[in-house]
Amino acid sequence: MENRTAPGRRILLIEDDPDVAESLRLLLEYAGHSLTVAFDGVSGLEAVRSSLPEVILCDLGLPGTLDGYEVARALRRDYPATAFALIAMTGSDRDEDRARSRDAGFETHLVKPVDPRELELVLARLSIASR
Repeated sequence: MENRTAPGRRILLIEDDPDVAESLRLLLEYAGHSLTVAFDGVSGLEAVRSSLPEVILCDLGLPGTLDGYEVARALRRDYPATAFALIAMTGSDRDEDRARSRDAGFETHLVKPVDPRELELVLARLSIASR
């Protein structure tokens, strides 16, 4: 992922694995984005209110009472569809997994480990859309 001169996005990363979270934080900050990190679904929902993200990257396999699917359903219920882009991250790439994430409200489904070039393309496509 290249360092950009254009203004970056406000991104909320909801990821329970500290190593994955740190790697993505470094990658995204290097690319010029500002990042907030939450380590579970409840903290992620709280962080949406305080950080007002343009993009939410959410792991589907979160621990605790709210997995990534529940987080997406809550966000889509409580916020307008245009409030932010919602991107799922998971280790599974089966068609039924993609359908399930789409049904929960995610716009994009990325497979971990996330390819930096693919993430850059997803974020670039979002820059075209008005949010």
